[in-house]
Amino acid sequence: MRNQNFSKTLIGCGLLGLMSLSGCTKDDKEIDTEYPTIDVTHADAFPKQCSVLTRGETIVFKALLKDNMQLGSYSIDIHHNFDHHSHSTEVNSCEMDPIKGPVNPFLYIKSFPIPDKVSSYQTNTEISIPGDIDPGDYHFMIMLTDAAGWQTIKGLSIKIK
Repeated sequence: MRNQNFSKTLIGCGLLGLMSLSGCTKDDKEIDTEYPTIDVTHADAFPKQCSVLTRGETIVFKALLKDNMQLGSYSIDIHHNFDHHSHSTEVNSCEMDPIKGPVNPFLYIKSFPIPDKVSSYQTNTEISIPGDIDPGDYHFMIMLTDAAGWQTIKGLSIKIK
């Protein structure tokens, strides 16, 4: 008898919980399911695939970043490609120097915020290339994250002379 009362109480609580959940209104917020985009094809974009940079100069990274709802942040990772590893996202390949070991390679990793409630953003980021680094093949990686957490990565092959 005791088990039957417990079972009835448990079933009753379960039904009451289901009824209270079904009475909730659905949130009308649109859910972001699209990846953001990185455009390095427009005339002002820099660097582009196979660009050549010079040691000791300051470059301006220019790309058009877009999202269907809201952008979040972007980051840049420049690292050597002296061993010819690949994570380029570009179709055309660049002429490569012979494989070599790094002595004093350039490494640049930095994140940048994007203003709130923006769905299109033109970067204008200055990056100084030290004069005493190893010349050669490098990767210029761009990571873009939107406000919902979707991320797009663009990998460019560049050369530093």
